[in-house]
Amino acid sequence: MIPFQYVRALKQRSAIDAVLKDKSAQFIAGGTNLVDLMKRGVTAPQKVVDITNLPLKEVVLKNNKLLIGALALNADVAEHPFVVKHFPLLSLALQAGASAQLRNMATTGGNMLQRTRCPYFYDTVLPCNKRNPGSGCGALEGYNRMHAIFGASDKCIAVHPSDMAIALAALDAVVLVSGAKGDRRIPFTDFHRLPGDRPEIDNNLVRGDLVVGVELSQNAFSKHAHYLKIRDRASYAFALVSVAAALDINGNTINNARLAMGGVAHKPWRLFTAEKFLAGKPATEENFKAAAALEMQTAKAYEHNKFKLTLAPNTVVEALKIAAKV
Repeated sequence: MIPFQYVRALKQRSAIDAVLKDKSAQFIAGGTNLVDLMKRGVTAPQKVVDITNLPLKEVVLKNNKLLIGALALNADVAEHPFVVKHFPLLSLALQAGASAQLRNMATTGGNMLQRTRCPYFYDTVLPCNKRNPGSGCGALEGYNRMHAIFGASDKCIAVHPSDMAIALAALDAVVLVSGAKGDRRIPFTDFHRLPGDRPEIDNNLVRGDLVVGVELSQNAFSKHAHYLKIRDRASYAFALVSVAAALDINGNTINNARLAMGGVAHKPWRLFTAEKFLAGKPATEENFKAAAALEMQTAKAYEHNKFKLTLAPNTVVEALKIAAKV
């Protein structure tokens, strides 16, 4: 780790200005991802701007919308009574992430902004277009068991590691951002990017942008929701495939469905085709299988992750069955 300057911001505007003035500066909150990247030499900011003193830790209901501050800890959000009751999908996803120790440090904003756990990204000796644009993608011809089956490119097949972000994508969250040009709102499904020709760019923030919170509208999915994470071990492991499933059911008819997958793409992967298919249909295993099959039509596997072509639809079906209580 190279020497760096540490600055503690006391106001939101001063934090943004500090990053705008120094092209190498980065915000730091819980540090559960950034510090790892710095230790490994993947990133080397000459200045880190500590934002933990900013008043962004609230989890409150405002105008019938749940506002989660960017500095709210993952553990606090997961255990918040309103979240548990009205947004159980988010609570379940957070509880599936990392370890209890990390959830006590990791923040909402940091969780959204964490970078891929692709081993080619973390090993500075190996080629990685995300870490070193133009150097190639080692995973394409290398060991790619954990990698994408949706939305990849010949420049990058890495996946987004977050569990929380999968639930937020399914729940149509909105990201609240403050930056040099003022405040703006970004639909969560538009926040992260697919790799394309610029895999080094993870999201649609611009220099100096500070995530200040996430907003969730109240919905009818609280009674039928489940987050299913398939991984190699039960604790502290990233998803091979995960599914956030939420259903609005009247009798046995699905009024609306919300589905997103993790471990399969460079960003949280929303299953719009499956959602559209399920709307107005009975909540049956047969319909769940048909919806999953439709979504898998665009999937593409690589040498070591072909099992995901079977695991992914099976996980969708199982998550829907549990959510629907079929």
